[in-house]
Amino acid sequence: MSNSTFPRMHVSLYVSNIQNTVLFYSAFFNQKATKVKPGYAKFVLESPSLIISFVENKEKINSQFGHLGFQVDSAEELQNRLADAKNAGLQIVEEMGVSCCYAVQDKFWVMDPDGYHWEVYQFTEDAEFNDPRYAKIELNGGLVLEEVALDSAQAKTQTETKVNACTPGGGCC
Repeated sequence: MSNSTFPRMHVSLYVSNIQNTVLFYSAFFNQKATKVKPGYAKFVLESPSLIISFVENKEKINSQFGHLGFQVDSAEELQNRLADAKNAGLQIVEEMGVSCCYAVQDKFWVMDPDGYHWEVYQFTEDAEFNDPRYAKIELNGGLVLEEVALDSAQAKTQTETKVNACTPGGGCC
C-alpha cells in the first residue's frame, strides 16, 4: 500500500444552466473557468487543490445533495473571502460563533443557481454541543440539509445578516 496522498480532488455536479453556473462560480472562486464547452464547464483550483466540473443536465440535479465547503485557516482569510463574495454580489448568510458538527465555527454560506450550498468556515475549537438549528430542517420549497438551509428566498432576506449561535441552557434550544 502506497503512503502517498491524492494530488487533487475532483468533483462533478449536474446543473440546469451552464452560463449561469459559470457566472456564479467565476465570482465565487474569483477566477475564470479553465474550460467552457456547450453544456460543460471546468474550474481548476490550485488552493485548495480541486478540479470541479459542471455538466448541464436538469434531470440529474439531486435536491438531496448535502453541501460543499472550504475551511480557511484564519479569521482574516474568512473576512477576506466574505468581502470578496459580497463584492461579487453573491447572496450570503453569515454565521459567527456557531456550534456545528461539534465544533465552534465562524462561517458564511452561498448558494449556486441550482441550489448547491457552499460553506466557507474557520474552525475555532471542538465543542460538546451541536446547535439544534443544524438538525434536519426543511424550509420554503422543501430544501433539506443537516445545516442551516439557504434557499433563494431566505438568502435574499438574510443577505449580510449575522446569525448568532444558541448556547446550551440559553433558552433557544
